[in-house]
Amino acid sequence: MQFKKLKRFRIWEVTFFSFIVLLTMLLGSCENEISKIKTVTSTEDLPAITAEGFEMLVSDSSIIRSKMQTPLLIKHDNEKDPYIEFPKGVKIVEYDAKMNVISSITAQYAKNFTGEDRWEAKNNVIAVNLKGDTLKTEYLVWDTKNKKIYSDQFVKIIQKDQVYTGIGFESNQDFTSYHIKNLKGNMYVNVEK
Repeated sequence: MQFKKLKRFRIWEVTFFSFIVLLTMLLGSCENEISKIKTVTSTEDLPAITAEGFEMLVSDSSIIRSKMQTPLLIKHDNEKDPYIEFPKGVKIVEYDAKMNVISSITAQYAKNFTGEDRWEAKNNVIAVNLKGDTLKTEYLVWDTKNKKIYSDQFVKIIQKDQVYTGIGFESNQDFTSYHIKNLKGNMYVNVEK
């Protein structure tokens, strides 16, 4: 009879021990999976705002001063230096009080560093001023705080009768007063009307 009690006790002991080992393995594996899930689903790396087909109008005393359009806007607030990204391009148009276009800029990619009041435009950047002068470059910085635009890369400025090229460029933000830093050449163009 004692043998039967001993045998039942051992079976119960082995079963209990097996249950504890199995439970420990399950809890341990769940804990690892939860930590993996937390890493994968961390909201810190997600953008604060994502918008498709975004358009924004800026007005002053009910007069539209500028319009921005982009196929995709992604706002990153959780970064060390927060920024708004325009990975599919952006177009910005500035107007005077009579809704005449003062200047415009388009780019295939842009970033607005909100803390620095600075924009960076890349890939087929085109800026046009009130006179119709056109700036073409692959990289342009717009310092909105100091109201100027500049580039340290190749630029081409197309006027009605001349084309200027060079490396480096600086201008006021309306692109009405500008100079090319390292002028490579200019070409006169005969335009027939």
